Amino acid sequence: MTESIARTDAEVPVTPRPGVPQRLLAPVRNTWRTLTSMGTALVLLFLLALGAIPGALLPQRSLNESKVDEYLAAHPTLGPWLDRVQAFDVFSSFWFTAIYVLLFISLVGCLTPRIIEHFHSLRAQPVPAPRNLGRLPKHHAEQVNAQAGQVAETVTRRLRGWRTVTRETDAGIEISAEKGYLREFGNIVFHFSLLGLLAAVAAGKLFGYEGNVIVIADGGPGFCTASPAAFDSFRAGNTVDGTSLSPICLRVNSFDADYLPTGQALSFAADIDYQSGDDLAANTWQPYRLEVNRPLRIGGDRVYLQGHGYAPSFTVTFPDGQQRSQTIQWRPEEQMTLLSSGVVRIDPPAGTYPDADERRKHQIAIQGLFAPTKQLEGTLLSSSFPALNDPAVAIDIYRGDTGLDTGRPQSLFSLDPRLIDRKQLTRAARVNLVKGQDTRLDDGTKVRFDGAVPFVNLQVSHDPAQIWVLVFAMSMMAGLLVSLVVRRRRVWVRIHPATAGTVNVELGGLARTDNSGWGDEFEKLTMRLLEGYEHPAAGEKAEQQ
Repeated sequence: MTESIARTDAEVPVTPRPGVPQRLLAPVRNTWRTLTSMGTALVLLFLLALGAIPGALLPQRSLNESKVDEYLAAHPTLGPWLDRVQAFDVFSSFWFTAIYVLLFISLVGCLTPRIIEHFHSLRAQPVPAPRNLGRLPKHHAEQVNAQAGQVAETVTRRLRGWRTVTRETDAGIEISAEKGYLREFGNIVFHFSLLGLLAAVAAGKLFGYEGNVIVIADGGPGFCTASPAAFDSFRAGNTVDGTSLSPICLRVNSFDADYLPTGQALSFAADIDYQSGDDLAANTWQPYRLEVNRPLRIGGDRVYLQGHGYAPSFTVTFPDGQQRSQTIQWRPEEQMTLLSSGVVRIDPPAGTYPDADERRKHQIAIQGLFAPTKQLEGTLLSSSFPALNDPAVAIDIYRGDTGLDTGRPQSLFSLDPRLIDRKQLTRAARVNLVKGQDTRLDDGTKVRFDGAVPFVNLQVSHDPAQIWVLVFAMSMMAGLLVSLVVRRRRVWVRIHPATAGTVNVELGGLARTDNSGWGDEFEKLTMRLLEGYEHPAAGEKAEQQ
């Protein structure tokens, strides 16, 4: 008895305990399976859309840093907390990037096995018929006057567009048919296109750049994209250092705008000249009509017309008779009437005040409102229409140190209030002027309003992956359409002899995806497959039974 027990214990296989590497790999493997599941990909896609909402609702530093500063000043409690979680830099934040990368990895891990499985399913033959076709959701059986081989040949021919396999069995002839393989292919194309779209957008953020610049029309100086310093604002991709911008030069000859009587804009267009490539060396200009939603495309760059406004012109005549003129853009405060505000800073000409300190005390600053079509309520100036029908300004004229020599950055559209508070700037006059009208200060300096010219806001955008974004977006829609329209179906036909000259035909159908409409589709398919065959008479059927 003891030997028997000992022998039995010796014969029982002992499973070795897993080692440390196997215990460590188990959670990694489970994490990878969870990450690469379709459910996780959908959750990450939802989180990506959810994370983009703050980027649409809150001002972003990459677009308008001054708006972010205004928001922080207006919300002293909430603003700093939002700044800590990078709510003002959403699309470059660590958490948005993490979601983006995880979604990318999840889609790659999820789709790679699916495409391998789909490739194997394309090579595989339709499966044999179940033993009992009557248990399938769709079933039909009848008897026809024909030979089994003839019926099998006819059914196979009429199943055009289906993948069919004919098998000989002990019970007769069996036909397996399947269609709808394109559905899974469309599904895979949709998800891989989504993956490509994410990659293209990421490439655009890495290698693209976008710059905005205001250009004075009607003979303004124009600009060249030689460096980021040429732009008023510049947003560079993570790999762009500004040394390899595509060289383009632009000048705006004229700007045209059409308005309804209510002041609503109908159309905007600018006639521009541009240089690029060999034109820069030859100093030749090419004309172009730049319109909204009709950008100028030069190589990989696009130039968009984004907005417009007006740049008032002032001429200052100093006591010694020397003149200085300046035309600079003012910011539209009302979009419907283009009532604008801004400032002009003018330094005296050389020789007017030889002493540097004296020159700084006689700089001129003009700050106020500009109306393209004057409307007065007493002395209060406003604008009644956005076109240049009756231009006028309501201005404060300051004399003193405008801060031009300090080297500190100043707002283009307003004076530094600290200069006024410290009496470095003193107001010399407050006046309303129409085009061609002037005013004289107490020291003999004369300030004349010369009218205004339009300016345009141009955006230069470089996105090397833009065409791929379009391609992947179109392929996404095509794949989605295919996956929604194509339906996966399986049909089996079993043919076996009944009596001399007759056969029993039994059909079974199964919808592998969408079951809606499958009943009518199966009935029409049955009628088409057995069309033209005669049925035994009632007496023959009774005799056979």
